[in-house]
Amino acid sequence: MSYRAEYIWIDGTEPTPLLRSKTKIIPSGEEPGIWGFDGSSTNQAPGSASDCVLRPVFVCPDPIRGGDDKLVMCEVLLTDFTPHPTNTRAACVAAAEKYADQEPLFGIEQEYTFLKDGRPLGWPQGGFPGPQGPYYCGVGADEIWGRDIVEAHTKACMDAGLHISGTNAEVMMGQWEFQIGPVAPPQVADELYVARWLLYRIAEDFDVAVTIDPKPMPGDWNGAGAHTNFSTNKMRESYDAIITACEALGKNATEHIENYGAGVERRLTGLHETAPWTEFSYGVSDRGASVRIPWQVEKEGKGYIEDRRPNANCDPYTVTRLIVETCCGALAS
Repeated sequence: MSYRAEYIWIDGTEPTPLLRSKTKIIPSGEEPGIWGFDGSSTNQAPGSASDCVLRPVFVCPDPIRGGDDKLVMCEVLLTDFTPHPTNTRAACVAAAEKYADQEPLFGIEQEYTFLKDGRPLGWPQGGFPGPQGPYYCGVGADEIWGRDIVEAHTKACMDAGLHISGTNAEVMMGQWEFQIGPVAPPQVADELYVARWLLYRIAEDFDVAVTIDPKPMPGDWNGAGAHTNFSTNKMRESYDAIITACEALGKNATEHIENYGAGVERRLTGLHETAPWTEFSYGVSDRGASVRIPWQVEKEGKGYIEDRRPNANCDPYTVTRLIVETCCGALAS
């Protein structure tokens, strides 16, 4: 018997890349191997030299098809097997290997918004729902929309063996979140991309779209982020290491902001539980800071930090690479 392998990759669309996938039928007993695709159709190659290479980097069971079928997260290579210019995973791997002795771990909180007919799910056509307040972690048909999709997605992530650690309804009606981690880089980003793909694919069956736009609705509505929790072995033992990491992030704030997702200035306004994108701050239990130190971390004198600046549409390979390079670099000196 053969099985189906769904090859998933990140395309070259700007400013926010899209996920693409296609199916390969593989004889039973064989592992997913190198494959290819038409890069001229994904903004990754000209038509005159259109071939690009897919190399599997993370394989898990396919929870939608079941049986022996698999999901295959891939990185994109040129035909000489060097990283494609759109391949951000390669640099993430290099950073993770350089600082492997510090045992970095990440937990990423992926926010997203369900859309129906161009409006957030549950929003009345031509109007607006009641003000934000009851929707966050809410319950009831007047407050919550899309729970059936969320439950199906959560089960799928679990069946795929992903490190999904929780879900919750978010502050804006029609907005939700799932969390992946704690996992080391680059695997945390591999898993986040697979979880995103599963979300889009499962929502198809409900005739609902998903957006990771950082500010899907202008005005007095929360945006969507990818709050990134991070620690090293030193941070898990010492509060001084926590402060060193925060200070290092402040010194490199501009580089991080420029790579934390397109449209970051639309979301990081200083309102709706954000710090202004033009300023850097950190504080204990402060969701209005760029970086939050959880209260229990201060109390216990060790733990992790939460970088609240990454957008929902961020590239997790780039975000985790930058945090590793900045924080681990400072902690190594």
